[in-house]
Amino acid sequence: MCHILYAQENSVVYEKATFGGGCFWCLEAVFEETRGVVDVISGYAGGQTSSPTYEQVCSGNTGHAEVVQITFDPKLISYEALLKIFWLIHDPTTLNRQGNDVGTQYRSVIFYHNETQKTQAEASMKAFASKFTKPIVTEIKPLEVFYKAEAYHQNYFKNNPNQGYCMFVVSPKVEHFKHEYKDLVK
Repeated sequence: MCHILYAQENSVVYEKATFGGGCFWCLEAVFEETRGVVDVISGYAGGQTSSPTYEQVCSGNTGHAEVVQITFDPKLISYEALLKIFWLIHDPTTLNRQGNDVGTQYRSVIFYHNETQKTQAEASMKAFASKFTKPIVTEIKPLEVFYKAEAYHQNYFKNNPNQGYCMFVVSPKVEHFKHEYKDLVK
């Protein structure tokens, strides 16, 4: 089981959150714009293959989901607030699919780092269920291992804003977040 404490710098204790909700480029771009978020790393979790590559994960045979691991300052943003953003920026009612991205690697999943996060994730899912017309299919599981994705996936939207997928899929999600949660934008 991973520990909640990430780092101590000048008495600041950071925590981690790990979410999967479609392509990690979308999640990374939104959470990078979120107040209280210190770092966002794109990667893979939830599967059986050790040190998977992007190509292996895309095959759908590793069991891994594309995820982001968020390092945040709980004095500036709560885990519950991160969960609200998570529900906003993807469709948690579609099994193994987000838009045109199809496969188990695009599933909706919350990987918790401790029992408190598990309880908060379950309560949040229950609270948000009434906002959708279909049942939520998001998995809530303990994080066992997180694998950092290849370097070219990190900060993808910032580095490739004019790439087609970024313009037509990622950018609208970032703008939707900025519109709905103005108070949480950096």
